[in-house]
Amino acid sequence: GNFYGTSKKAVQDVLDSGKICILDIDMQGVIQIKATDMNPNCVFIKPPSWEDLEKRLRGRGTESEESLAKRLNTAKKELEWGETPGTFSKIIVNDDVEIAYGELKKFMLPGIQSISNGTNGEA
Repeated sequence: GNFYGTSKKAVQDVLDSGKICILDIDMQGVIQIKATDMNPNCVFIKPPSWEDLEKRLRGRGTESEESLAKRLNTAKKELEWGETPGTFSKIIVNDDVEIAYGELKKFMLPGIQSISNGTNGEA
């Protein structure tokens, strides 16, 4: 099985080596990895608002109006799904990149420390 180009074996190999595997995946990828026995910690990084997301995407100037409409439609579904309780271990609002990064680091620190201590998340 693959997570949109990343095989489950590749993820398992990283985990087996005692490292944390970080994937940047879409909604389907999250559904797939949560269906495994890998016990993932999934983090949803979301824009501060719908308006901000649209402004950011338009500001790039890299897509046609049709392509942009399609991305926004997909994003709307993903935002609604991402805010469903229990879907993600943590939701971070990406309003300020440094603050968002700090929140992500703080969330990941216990896992990093357990790997450093050789406990791999086990008490």
